[in-house]
Amino acid sequence: MTTTNGQWFPSTWPDRIRALAGGALTPVPPRRAATVLLLRDSAAGPQVHMLRRRASMAFAGGAYAYPGGGVDPRDERPVGWAGPPPRVWAERLGLTSDGDPGATAQAVVCAAVRETFEESGVLLAGPDADSVVADTTGEDWEADRRALVSREFSFADFLARRELVLRSDLLGPWARWITPEFEERRYDTWFFLAALPEGQRTRDVSGEADRTAWLLPREAASGYDQGELLMMPPTIATLRPLARYGSVAAAHADCGARDLEPVLARAQLDGEEIVLSWPGHDEFTRRIPRRSSGDVAADDTRGAE
Repeated sequence: MTTTNGQWFPSTWPDRIRALAGGALTPVPPRRAATVLLLRDSAAGPQVHMLRRRASMAFAGGAYAYPGGGVDPRDERPVGWAGPPPRVWAERLGLTSDGDPGATAQAVVCAAVRETFEESGVLLAGPDADSVVADTTGEDWEADRRALVSREFSFADFLARRELVLRSDLLGPWARWITPEFEERRYDTWFFLAALPEGQRTRDVSGEADRTAWLLPREAASGYDQGELLMMPPTIATLRPLARYGSVAAAHADCGARDLEPVLARAQLDGEEIVLSWPGHDEFTRRIPRRSSGDVAADDTRGAE
């Protein structure tokens, strides 16, 4: 099997898929997570901020992704808040059946804002409901960012100390993907859009990335199609639709109509062959034959640098 595009595909998957099908593997419960597609307007259309994960990372090393990460239990703490209340977000995010929908929705939204600040230096918060912090590049901001990364204090504490409110209205829900059941590290991830606030700029501060870039969605997708940019299915799937918009505002305006039904990969055995698919996303379907010397050759899975 040869990989002709930049689809991320770990060599461990075939064995784990067969173990799951044979009852020898118990799926790990997915951890809630959030990620943000930061956008800015350019003469050629909206650009999206992307990070390339370090090759040494255990999960998706070498792949391009967006700022994001797992929910911190402390993200449910009372926080200064502006925009739609958590109960409204619970409806938008499909969390109404959760035990405490408002608290869960707040944690997901809070994680999106917190992780964006931790991994890009961009903060979707302001002194009040009508303003946003204009500059987060000072050493005092950097000290706070590092303290958040090391979990020295919670995001709620950070906002309270700086007398800021989280601007939930600056986020637009875009998609929801759940890591396949056969993966070792699993996430139930909500994807959001957000415009880069005026006056702020992204910074190459993520310890998990070795490169950051602002890319036109169509150019990034072309790089993926040609095998030059490695991406996970959720990344390229959430990226492609952005190419049809002429502005950040136009993309954000469509968020309310987006389908947030979670996408979860399916793996079936067809004789000795594995059929791996993502419902609604035929481009990712793979048929993986059994090989006597291992299911997938090393050069088939490493992707482009």
